Amino acid sequence: MAFFIEVLIGGLMAGMLYSLIALGFVLIYKASGVFNFAQGAMVLFAALAMARFSDWIPKALGIENKLLSNMLGFVAAMLVMVALAWIIERLVLSKLVNQEGITLLMATLGIAYFLDGFGQTVFGSSIYKIDVGMPKDPVFLLESVFQGGVLISQEDLVAAAIAAALVAALALFFQKTATGRALRAVADDHQAAQSIGIPLNRIWVIVWSVAGFAALVAGVIWGSKLGVQFSLSLVALKALPVVILGGLTSVPGAIIGGLIIGMGEKLSEIYLGPMFGGGIEIWFAYVLALVFLLVRPQGLFGEKIIDRV
Repeated sequence: MAFFIEVLIGGLMAGMLYSLIALGFVLIYKASGVFNFAQGAMVLFAALAMARFSDWIPKALGIENKLLSNMLGFVAAMLVMVALAWIIERLVLSKLVNQEGITLLMATLGIAYFLDGFGQTVFGSSIYKIDVGMPKDPVFLLESVFQGGVLISQEDLVAAAIAAALVAALALFFQKTATGRALRAVADDHQAAQSIGIPLNRIWVIVWSVAGFAALVAGVIWGSKLGVQFSLSLVALKALPVVILGGLTSVPGAIIGGLIIGMGEKLSEIYLGPMFGGGIEIWFAYVLALVFLLVRPQGLFGEKIIDRV
């Protein structure tokens, strides 16, 4: 039983990180109605910026304090992501207002490839380390309940707590603030939102900046766990089944979808993997997403769209 709980908790923690990346997809889809394939590249680009700036800035200023170096690197990386959001709005999105969804989709693909290449040009292609002081040693919990206790990774626990706090904050932002309501209005109808005075260009800069912040936090956490390397953009692809499962327009759906994917892939790999030769964790999420596309394409919490002709 203790081992089952260990696997379950590990899956839940991984699921929270998937949810954090999936939030970027949901945020931009809610604001522009397009599936942002550049979100994985944004996670990688933000992590690269954080890793390099936290090294470059302290050396330039003669700072040796690790905490201050990380703070300066994080702030600089966030400024870069905001500038990136402004550039994307000015050069890409503002030119494609009211265009077909496939046009915007192809634009995000172009942005993704540009960020991958530009990131290598500016920051290099080496594997970089992000050390933000997250505890690495595991701990044993519930020793009075289970013999030997339940082994939990402190790093995963802290990462899951950070992800959960950010997810909750973004959910409140969408539901309780005027800007959040404006974002939802823009998603429903660009022309109608503009007609009532909602500045479309400003809204898109805000939502891409918020998605960039989510990408930065996800990149820092994954970079601390795995190192900042170009496989991070592939890790971000695991968020695709999450948003399909939870619903493209639902922030709570991104949370629930991430938890289901995280738990499902860990449990299936441990308990079904030996029977099928392993590797289930790699494809479990995508098969589950395929099933949902066949049975409930709008996801668990997505809005069902009915077209009348």
